[in-house]
Amino acid sequence: MTNKIGSRIICDMDWDRLGRQVSVLRVPQSRDDAGWGTVEIPIIVTKGGKGPTVLFTGGVHGDEYEGQIAISRLARTLDPKKLKGRAIMIPAVDLPAALAGRRLCPIDNRDLNRFFPGDPKGSFCQMLAHFIDGAILPLVDVSVDVHSGGHSMDSALSTNMHAVADKSVLKRTLALATAFGAPFNVVFWGVDEGATLTSSVERRGILSIGTELGGYGRVSVEGVRIAERGLRNVLKHLGMVAGTPDTGQRDGSAATRHMMVRDTAGYVFCPADGLFEPRHVSGQPVRQGEIAGQVHFVEDFTRKPVTLRYGASGTLWMAMGPGRCHKGDALAVVMKDYAGEK
Repeated sequence: MTNKIGSRIICDMDWDRLGRQVSVLRVPQSRDDAGWGTVEIPIIVTKGGKGPTVLFTGGVHGDEYEGQIAISRLARTLDPKKLKGRAIMIPAVDLPAALAGRRLCPIDNRDLNRFFPGDPKGSFCQMLAHFIDGAILPLVDVSVDVHSGGHSMDSALSTNMHAVADKSVLKRTLALATAFGAPFNVVFWGVDEGATLTSSVERRGILSIGTELGGYGRVSVEGVRIAERGLRNVLKHLGMVAGTPDTGQRDGSAATRHMMVRDTAGYVFCPADGLFEPRHVSGQPVRQGEIAGQVHFVEDFTRKPVTLRYGASGTLWMAMGPGRCHKGDALAVVMKDYAGEK
C-alpha cells in the first residue's frame, strides 16, 4: 500500500490480520550522524470480528497530552476477542513534537495539522500527513482526533465538528459527538481549517469529530477522564464493543450540550503585542459588549491598556493560555447554543 501511494514512509502492518498488532510508521529522517536515520511512530491495530474501522489519533500537536494518554491506555487494554471491527490507534502522531512538548514539530518547525493532505516529497510533517491521508484514511469509517488547547489556549471540555453540507453525514456526526459524551460539542468555523486532518477525513466522506479537552500546557484530570470514556463510548455507539454510551455529566445533565461558533463575531483578536489580562475562564457565560480583558504594555507603563470586548454572547469555549500576546492572536472564542443548519 505504501508504494502504491508513492510514500517514503515504511509500515509493515497487516491491516487485515485478526488480533492485536504493534508496529511503527518509519519516517525517513537523514541527520549528520545517521544518513539512513528514521523516526519510528508507534501504531497499534486491534481487529476482531466483522465491523467498522475507527481511527483514534492523539498528539497531532505534541503539547496536547490528554489524547496521548487516553489512546495509549486504550491500545494496551482493548481486547480483540471482544471487538467487532478494527481500531487503528496512533497515540502520538507527531512523535517528535510530543517528546518535545511542542505544538510545532521540532524537525521542520511545522504544524502537522496545517499540511494535509501532505506531500510525499516534502518535509517530515508533509510526508507524515501524506501517508495518513493516502494509506490510512481509505481504511477508515470513523475518525476521532483528540486535541486540547496546548500551551496556547484553555478549552471548555468538548468535542467539535464542522458543519458538513451532507445532511445525512451531519446528523450521524452529531449523533457520534453525542455518544462521545463530552460536556459540550461545538459545530464550528475555524480560522484555518482547510489543511487539517479533519478536513482530509471529511473530503473522503468519513465521519469525523475532534476534541478540545483542556490546555494551558498541562494535563487536565477531567480531560483525560472524558477522553477515556469518550473513546469507549464511540466503540459502544458503533456496536464494536458491548454496552451503552455513558453520557452523564458532572453537573447532573444527562447529555452533551450542542454549541456552535459560526463566524468571526465569536472571536476576540489581539490588536497589539502586549500582556493580556483576561476577565473570564473557559466554560463561563459571557455577554456581547462585556469586557473580555485588557492588553497591557509593561515596557511603557504610561501607555493606557487596550480594553477588548466580546462580539457575541454565549459561553467561553477557548481562553488564551500564555500571558504574552501578539497582534492577530485569538485571545478568546465564544460559543453559543447550536441552532441547526439552514
